[in-house]
Amino acid sequence: MAIQVVSVGRPGCGLMTNENYICRDCGHAGTSPPISSCPACRSARIIQHAELMRLSIAHVDCDAFYASVEKRDNPELHNKPVIVGGGKRGVVAAACYVARIHGVRSAMPMFKALSLCPDAVVISPRMDTYRDAGLKIRQLMLELTPLVEPLSIDEAFLDLSGTERLHGQSPAASLIALAKQVEKDVGVSVSIGLAANKSMAKIASDQDKPRGFHVIGATEAAEWLAPRPVSLLYGAGRTLVQRLKARGIETCGELARADVRLILEEAGEHGPSLQQRALGIDLRKVTPDSPPKSISSETTFEDDLSDGNILTAWIEMLAEKVSARLKKKAISGRRVVLKLKTHDFRTITRSTTLMTPTQMADQIFEAGKFLLSREVSPDKKWRLIGIGVEMLDDHLAGEVTDLADPDLSRRVRLEEAMDTVRKRHGDSKIIRGRRLAIDKKQN
Repeated sequence: MAIQVVSVGRPGCGLMTNENYICRDCGHAGTSPPISSCPACRSARIIQHAELMRLSIAHVDCDAFYASVEKRDNPELHNKPVIVGGGKRGVVAAACYVARIHGVRSAMPMFKALSLCPDAVVISPRMDTYRDAGLKIRQLMLELTPLVEPLSIDEAFLDLSGTERLHGQSPAASLIALAKQVEKDVGVSVSIGLAANKSMAKIASDQDKPRGFHVIGATEAAEWLAPRPVSLLYGAGRTLVQRLKARGIETCGELARADVRLILEEAGEHGPSLQQRALGIDLRKVTPDSPPKSISSETTFEDDLSDGNILTAWIEMLAEKVSARLKKKAISGRRVVLKLKTHDFRTITRSTTLMTPTQMADQIFEAGKFLLSREVSPDKKWRLIGIGVEMLDDHLAGEVTDLADPDLSRRVRLEEAMDTVRKRHGDSKIIRGRRLAIDKKQN
């Protein structure tokens, strides 16, 4: 699909002024009054903006990544609505743009997605395949700049400051070349946002999907944001947006003009930075390989569950998965978080902070079991359960002791022995007794 991408009129520009432009198809660049097609190849895929050659912070986001990989690997799916997900109780992991026309969105319950698009082809996720494709794209990014900050498997921030001499072209031209290379080498498309900072770059990349390239300059950012909803901003979650709305603040312009004391009341310590972002200001740097903020694992049940024994068994199994990931990364964490989702999709989180950081499945499980015990009752049914660890640290404690739990040291040594057996012979060689409750339920 060829998407025409041209600059929009910037506030206050009453006269026809010359602006930098570049063609996304042939690469021809120059300076001109507003144009609708490339003077060299007549392509309509023109990017034109007064700040085009001065901006260097980008957000690159793959278009419907999982679904695009599936269409790449099976050309018969090209014009069909594709949903990546699975199970009657599952959620949509990704939906192609054909499915999105019908209203299907990521994280939507699968039954709702299929009611909106009954002809959709549903494909179970192939995470290893997606990961391989994502790593190839990441490598292409790193060939442009070492300042790549991944946000997920299919998106990242790039800082191309100072790369003009290295590549012999502007950051905008390098990003155009990147998009072409990704389509050629990986077989999926990307959308790009180019701006003066991370917040505006991410907002820009969402404006012209798929295969978009949108530019928002520093001088226009505040006025561009002013009429748009607060929910557009990084850090403005649903609950905060509702609270601000109750105080008469719905747009970025209203947020920027609001009394700072009111914003502190509603948004806490993050209020001042949120107001800055409402003005198009974001002082965060592009940070390569930023450490993860949490490690978690969750599962959605085929049928709602209320049985405390089975829920506890799931907590134990998920805690082992989280522990294995912590050990692989050689990190530990202090806060254990329990996540539950009700039959009507309300999400509940509970957390507890440990005395010392841990990566041990036993300790994660015990904390999760304690949190779960406060929520379980015969009249409560859950469709999803998860366990996670936050407040991560690469400092690993030596001997694990707890005066309130004298048996802990023995359990830690037992877990280390189990890890050794699993490493040599596979994870399925040793399972805990509670796992049998899950197997029995599923059979």
